Amino acid sequence: MNTDITVDEGAPVVVRLSITVNAPLATVWAVHTDIDSWADWNPDIERAELDGPLAPAVSFRWLTHGLDITSTVRQIVPRRRIVWGGPSQGIDGVHVWTFKETDGVVTVHTEESWSGAPVEAQPAQLRQALEQSLESWLSHLKTEAERR
Repeated sequence: MNTDITVDEGAPVVVRLSITVNAPLATVWAVHTDIDSWADWNPDIERAELDGPLAPAVSFRWLTHGLDITSTVRQIVPRRRIVWGGPSQGIDGVHVWTFKETDGVVTVHTEESWSGAPVEAQPAQLRQALEQSLESWLSHLKTEAERR
């Protein structure tokens, strides 16, 4: 039985992207899941703060692209996947990250769905904004993990 939490496939906006990172899985995972340090390596994030240990049902607040977001961790499988989500300004987001190491290279795959009235009103524009944001995040993650 697959108990993995997934994005909302019925949402008006769903973006899926991947990148390969030439760094050990432990390093990529550590960079990505150290939420309090996101702003140190991702210039799109002004601040991020985890409200406790990294575990399901724990929330974190972060500021990105002018949006003050509170996300809640929904699932965590160490060094394999992390899922978070929550509402922000009428948009309900679900964000799934998966990590797979093959021959010393890590593939990071991200999927995010957005639903809600603002998304229904401007799906094409918000899909483009989300895609650009996720491309940037993946690029910064790759740079930081490979730097370490």
